[in-house]
Amino acid sequence: MAKPPIKYTDRDFDSIRTSLVDHAKRYYPDSYRDFNEAGFGSLMIDTVSYVGDVLSFYLDYHANETYLSTAVEYNNTVKLAQQLGFRQKGAPSSHGFITLYLQVPASSLGLNPDMRYVPILSKGAQFKSSSGVSYLLVDNVDFADPKNEVVVAQVDTVTGTPNTYAIRAYGRVVSGELKVQTLDVGGYTPYMRLRLRDEKVSEILRVYDSEGHEYFEVEYLSQDVIYREILNKDTDSKKNDKGVVSPPVSILKPVPVPRRFMVEHIGTSTFVQFGFGNESEMNADPSSISDPANVVMEVYGKEHITDQSFDPTNLVQSDKFGISPANTRLTIVYRANNKVRTNAGVNAINQVVDAEFSFPDITVLDSNLAGTVQGSLDISNEKPMLGGQTDLITSDEIRLRAYDAYASQNRAVTKQDYLSVIYRMPAQFGQVKRANIVQDADSFKRNLNVYCLCENARGQLAQPTKIIKNNLKIWLNRYKMINDTVDILNGRVVNIGIRFTAIAKRGFNKYDLLVEIYDELRKNLAQQKMQIGERFYITDIYTIINRIEGVVDTTEVFVDQLLTAKHSQVQFNMSEALSANGRFIEVPENVALEIKFPNEDIKGIIL
Repeated sequence: MAKPPIKYTDRDFDSIRTSLVDHAKRYYPDSYRDFNEAGFGSLMIDTVSYVGDVLSFYLDYHANETYLSTAVEYNNTVKLAQQLGFRQKGAPSSHGFITLYLQVPASSLGLNPDMRYVPILSKGAQFKSSSGVSYLLVDNVDFADPKNEVVVAQVDTVTGTPNTYAIRAYGRVVSGELKVQTLDVGGYTPYMRLRLRDEKVSEILRVYDSEGHEYFEVEYLSQDVIYREILNKDTDSKKNDKGVVSPPVSILKPVPVPRRFMVEHIGTSTFVQFGFGNESEMNADPSSISDPANVVMEVYGKEHITDQSFDPTNLVQSDKFGISPANTRLTIVYRANNKVRTNAGVNAINQVVDAEFSFPDITVLDSNLAGTVQGSLDISNEKPMLGGQTDLITSDEIRLRAYDAYASQNRAVTKQDYLSVIYRMPAQFGQVKRANIVQDADSFKRNLNVYCLCENARGQLAQPTKIIKNNLKIWLNRYKMINDTVDILNGRVVNIGIRFTAIAKRGFNKYDLLVEIYDELRKNLAQQKMQIGERFYITDIYTIINRIEGVVDTTEVFVDQLLTAKHSQVQFNMSEALSANGRFIEVPENVALEIKFPNEDIKGIIL
């Protein structure tokens, strides 16, 4: 008998049952006639239809859950997104700045604070808001910083000499409480995975074992190098009053880490993932790099040397995604946000829970007086704390963020990739205000020139320090292509001034109109720093002035280079850079135009 036709489109219970009944009536009319719903034959047909319906459901379910765009289950969405490079972050945190007040005794003459009693408030200090939300200090606060405001707090009523001074400083805080979890780890287990007991963990601060070994967090277990901060002791930071860029507070240093872990957030749960390296099989020395002489030349007692092949990977002794802890007690310190709402309004943070101070030389101080100084700490927040989010990130949000993560690929290939990486460098290593990537046409290896500028204490463009450029080069080495060569160069700043003539409508006060024009030009041109290599459109000045009510027309606009003693001395031929139609100024790829002193460098008249 020929094979009967099968309807593969039948997937639910009713359609499968109908097709089975029709099949029996058509092909088995003599041997099977029991189509009564209460009969045994109907039971068998219903059973087969039931099984077919269940199998069809699971087939559809698995097909849908295989693709990120159709997945429904939350955990499946997270895992599919991870395949595209998406990393779910910890619980969102509120963050901002708080104001700290401290009273210190006056010096012997009473003219200034006694600097021996001016301490540093260590990071990790804990504060609380009126609603019970905890906040942690992110960075050390040095009350001896010359930028802090110092005022007289108490005066001797007899002599009028100040007894104490009040110092006001600012510190960055983030919401959360410090938590410590200790786990006893038994024998060696490859790819050990531990779950933290607290929900809504924001970040893991430190992991160490009972032997004193520290484990470092990495983005992926194959990443065997991290970047650590080293305090920058450069003394050039005192040149800010001259408009020089302050050097970064930290120096970037790459450090190999054979002991490392990866953090994975799924929903409200947090997991710590280790590699499969066994300490007995791996070299635990922090350098983790072999001596090439021990790998290449094996001349034990030989009087001759033969030609030997050499595998460069032998230089790296750690190839098992890091050492997994074994037979030890593991301590995990982390920050958790367990409150439903972590944001705080103005002046809501007003309690000091725990604060640790360090003085320049505690041995020469009066312990009672030093204790009084520490007890005088008072805090408040002049601006609200924002950033906290109570709702869990949805599946739709994960999909969108996964597509973005896949597109970025965490690497620098295009010009925009490089700019994104440059601006992402952590602030403590130096902040680049403006940057431009230019391919060096004269270089044989197609070298990339990175021109960058920073911002000084006055908010003006300035050339970066040597330390900032060195930190930036180390930072870029992590992301750049292996065949790219990068040079970090100083950008050049050309200071310009604007002169204009405008005509006012009848009935408008010319003085008030001129002030309004100044304000608009400063807001649109001076306050927004121009990019390196960005054209300057003179027509924009006409547009800004003419859209102000009361201006009939702008008759002329001139853009001049300013070369006075307080301006940049970079030579720039303005006439050659001006376009043929006079509409814009063409700027070289390593130059940024700047209106350095908006109140002085913008001038005009009203007719």
